[in-house]
Amino acid sequence: MRKLILYMHVSLDGFVQGEHDWDINWIIHDEELEQYADETFSTVDTVLWGRGTYLGMRQYWTTVPDNPDASEHDKRHAAWINKTRKVVFSTTLESADWNNSILIKENMAEEVQKLKNEDGQDMIVIGSPRFAHRLMQRHLIDEFRINVNPVVLGRGLPLFKDVPGPVQLELAHNITFRSGVVGLTYRLKNEQQ
Repeated sequence: MRKLILYMHVSLDGFVQGEHDWDINWIIHDEELEQYADETFSTVDTVLWGRGTYLGMRQYWTTVPDNPDASEHDKRHAAWINKTRKVVFSTTLESADWNNSILIKENMAEEVQKLKNEDGQDMIVIGSPRFAHRLMQRHLIDEFRINVNPVVLGRGLPLFKDVPGPVQLELAHNITFRSGVVGLTYRLKNEQQ
């Protein structure tokens, strides 16, 4: 069975965005972190999102290939995300028209489990914090790849919310980047998988 990975940037005090939607200017992006993200995404063939993140990502990444000011990294990532299967979970979205996208409107937990049972590479949630909360509440995340940024926001949207616990994890990998970001990879302990 393939695993579902959560890939998220977080502040030192546990927030994934500030007080407003898309308040993420504090996230550090540099060449070293881009390479780390590329390595993570290289084992993935499916991205899962909630409605808001799907729409925001579609709005941005579909413009990158024709943008003469886009970096080479962004162009490569845009090509990857365009060819990768995208699954959006929403009860209000009418259609998912980005290339290789499918829309699932109900039975989220059952549909995620079906996706996990399919053949293929791993799946990933990139951002989409409210959707991630729903997945965590149902214990559907197998691996947490958390990039802790050296900033304290004081308030905002937390990484973990209403998760029935405790959830026992084991540290599988950690890396400290020159920027001060610490990349942590936690997996569910074997008895919970």
